[in-house]
Amino acid sequence: KQWYQRRVRGTNQVFTQLGVPINVTGTAQIKIHSKEKKSLMAAAELFMNRSTEQIKKICGETLEGHQRAIMGTMTVEDIYKNRAAFSDQVLQVASTDLMSMGIRVISYTINEVTDEEGYLKALGKPRTAEVKRDADIGNAEAKRDAGIEEAAANERAMQAVYENKITTAKAQRDYLLKKATYDMETMTKKAQAELAYELQSAKTQQRIKEETMEIKVIERKKQISIQEQEITRKQRELDATVIKPAEAERYKIEKLAEAEKNKRVIEAEAKAEAIRLKAEAQSFAIEAKAKAEAEQMAKKADAWNEYKDAAMVDMILQQLPKIAAEVAAPLQNVNKVTLVSGPNGEVGAAKLTGEVLEIVRKLPKVIEEITGVDMSKAMKISAA
Repeated sequence: KQWYQRRVRGTNQVFTQLGVPINVTGTAQIKIHSKEKKSLMAAAELFMNRSTEQIKKICGETLEGHQRAIMGTMTVEDIYKNRAAFSDQVLQVASTDLMSMGIRVISYTINEVTDEEGYLKALGKPRTAEVKRDADIGNAEAKRDAGIEEAAANERAMQAVYENKITTAKAQRDYLLKKATYDMETMTKKAQAELAYELQSAKTQQRIKEETMEIKVIERKKQISIQEQEITRKQRELDATVIKPAEAERYKIEKLAEAEKNKRVIEAEAKAEAIRLKAEAQSFAIEAKAKAEAEQMAKKADAWNEYKDAAMVDMILQQLPKIAAEVAAPLQNVNKVTLVSGPNGEVGAAKLTGEVLEIVRKLPKVIEEITGVDMSKAMKISAA
């Protein structure tokens, strides 16, 4: 009649109906069924030479196997929320098996249900949020309704009750629809249990990442606010220390530049007026000179008609010094002269002077070709 308390070894990482792995630990009370001779004979046959620990181990492994099998047919929500139903199923299935070994299962209870992916924690977050939300709404409504008449408050209270019942009905309907959908998907997607687990795990990780990102976004907004305040402060400091002085300096420079511009405009206008007056004076002088030269040329023309070649020769002789000066004029701007001469030629200053005289000597021939007057012959006639 000895009975044993057996803590069923933790069933770790067992995939439930939707492919979510969880851990379940339970405790069973067992004893050898001595009221029936058949059960007692079976127990004696199986456990005659075994120690108490060995008997506990065999019974525990049997219970654990049935526990695994039943976990695979239920969802996490069913196991977590309906522990009594889960315990009854394990007890019912395990009792039949252990009874055939002469062992009676007196009771079986679940100690804890855990998971390593945070599924159970995530499962409780929506409900926790709902409770907090409802509490906040209730507090707000209580404060709002404090100063309202009793009749109006009762009316709103009844309306809230009806709305709450409608919400509860909608929630129950949504739950039943979702449960029906899950049951249908379970029948068609058992072969994809591992894929469903990975998908669910990915969604859970995604939700965790989204919450983490929301925290980071809030922190980033705070940082941006601080940075914007710092930028505003620096902008004000920059306005006071750099921009305002720079604008003042720019205004000063613009005014100085405008004054300089006006000065140059006035100077340019004065110069233009002076140039105009000078041009008018030069024009008058050129006109007077042209008239005088025209009269002189007319007189010379009369003289040339009278003296002909002699007058031409006289004029040319008067211009020869000027021609010689113009021929030698470029030498005034020469810093260095290099003369190249043959073995018997002149060198030095004599060579340079000879070149100038040679140009002058050839002038009568050039004049004869231009004017048709033979200067040598004309000079001899003039001398005669």
